[in-house]
Amino acid sequence: MAAAAVRYLRSADAPRVEPLPRPELRCVGEDERAPVGQAEFRRVLGNFATGVTVVTSPAADGEASPAGFACQSFSALSLDPPLVAFMVGRASTTWPRIARAGVFCVNVLGAHQGDLCRGFAVSGGDKFAGVAHDAAPVSGSPRLAGALAWVDCTVHAVHTGGDHLIVVGRVDALGAPEEDAPPLLFHRGRFL
Repeated sequence: MAAAAVRYLRSADAPRVEPLPRPELRCVGEDERAPVGQAEFRRVLGNFATGVTVVTSPAADGEASPAGFACQSFSALSLDPPLVAFMVGRASTTWPRIARAGVFCVNVLGAHQGDLCRGFAVSGGDKFAGVAHDAAPVSGSPRLAGALAWVDCTVHAVHTGGDHLIVVGRVDALGAPEEDAPPLLFHRGRFL
């Protein structure tokens, strides 16, 4: 089913992929305790250090450049079959481009790549200007030079998760250099 959806998204007949609307939320009644506030949610969960990645995809038909965005919500999901997952905001303007391509590469960033991450964290512009990369072996997605590891994937499934989408990728190829280098970590709103 996922393969059919990807083929459709790549076809000329497919409509432009737009971010999904926000899910309907139930109002909290006068007699109910309000849900956790967004500021408190961010403050508390900011204590969990995460690795940082850049998710990239090749230019889909009719697009001039590849797509990419900084992502800290990435994880391994399954060994058999090999699957990974990342989360992306429903309002992302980059996600529809990745969805149309149907493939992506996760680039795990090293401690020395904070500026690179910042470049991929902003909207608009050519994020790949001056960024050294080559093509991942299966998808052709940009593999960023200096990344600690790369994971070349095909979109396997997409699930809703509140104001985000949960994207599951089937791993087609992966690699990491032999040298041991520290990762780029994000903790309490800053890089470590």
